[in-house]
Amino acid sequence: MAIQDYHDLSPEGGWFNRKKVEMKVSDYLDPRCVLFLNSHKRDEALKELVEVLAHCGKVEDKEAFYQAVLEREGLVSTGVGMQVAIPHAKGDVFREFFLAVGIQKTTPIEWHSLDKAPVKLVFMIGGPEDQQTKYLKILSHLTQVIKDEKIRKKLLNVSTQEEFMKIFTEF
Repeated sequence: MAIQDYHDLSPEGGWFNRKKVEMKVSDYLDPRCVLFLNSHKRDEALKELVEVLAHCGKVEDKEAFYQAVLEREGLVSTGVGMQVAIPHAKGDVFREFFLAVGIQKTTPIEWHSLDKAPVKLVFMIGGPEDQQTKYLKILSHLTQVIKDEKIRKKLLNVSTQEEFMKIFTEF
């Protein structure tokens, strides 16, 4: 299932010159931002993901982004259930959306999830403050993907970034 977006086809733009373009959640994920987590605590896992985003050039001010993610986490847990968390933050410094994925292969992370289960799969989302509709489409599509138990199990059982991307690029 793809995310639908619209792009202008002419310099003049306008409603009649727009074309529907199918996008995938995987379009926002750089394979270098898939990480096998070493942390067993939520805040440490978040920091690991922010570090990889900074290393990949997605986040310039990693401390500010980390604090924004923690602040959002303080409102209500982003542990959505099914051993998955979707921490996120937006800011006016970002021009495009991006993802990082953390996979915990050993001890699950206590996340205070809605279903009280610990987390093994973390999808961190960052992006522009002023593109709420696009953000909600990405979040909705990602949620649909992780609800599929077969896909979720496949993603949890990968042992390389390449394996993860091979499965995830279908979405």
